[in-house]
Amino acid sequence: MLGSTEIIVLVVVIGVLIFGAKKIPELAKTFGKAKGEFEKGKIEGDKELKDFKGEIDNTPKDKEVNDSKSEIDNTPKDKEVKSD
Repeated sequence: MLGSTEIIVLVVVIGVLIFGAKKIPELAKTFGKAKGEFEKGKIEGDKELKDFKGEIDNTPKDKEVNDSKSEIDNTPKDKEVKSD
């Protein structure tokens, strides 16, 4: 059974054989940049979600209920619809 050190060495050797020794640093750099962009996007998404939750929590519930109630009260109820 292979240990973790042997697996890492095996992966590195296979990577060098497939991509070549000159290409490995370029691939690592590209992978690092991609990982960094992913982390930035994740942080930005978490921030936007937190801001959105804050907006919802800061909305007074009584105001929403009163606004809805006043809209209902302002609708004409006594008008009859005439049919021809």
